[in-house]
Amino acid sequence: MQVNILLPNQIFAQLSGISNLIVETPSGSFGILPHRLDCITPLVPGILTYQCNNQAPQFVAIDQGVLVKTGKQVSISVRRAISGQSLETLQQAVTQEFIHLDEEQQALRAVLAKLETGFLKQFSSLSKQ
Repeated sequence: MQVNILLPNQIFAQLSGISNLIVETPSGSFGILPHRLDCITPLVPGILTYQCNNQAPQFVAIDQGVLVKTGKQVSISVRRAISGQSLETLQQAVTQEFIHLDEEQQALRAVLAKLETGFLKQFSSLSKQ
């Protein structure tokens, strides 16, 4: 199978020769083999596992998204993705990403608070006139 993992602003991975794929859906784990019927399914945050022929399984942590399978082409569109050779390295990468996102969200909240304060000051000065 040919598997494309797409992010909102880039192509994360283009994989070929995939013999099986396992994703997480709202109903649970979902396995895909090359001759499976075409399908569309929503994805929940979790671990995408794929294997090329008889090689070791590879792992990608994905955010919510959607999977579309048509023929031997599988397109996976998600908000975020992080790959790792093993589950341990993937766990470390995901932890670092969450720490980074948490810091960004805190900075964003501080900026929004300043904007709200400035808006309220401007609004109160208009009401006094």
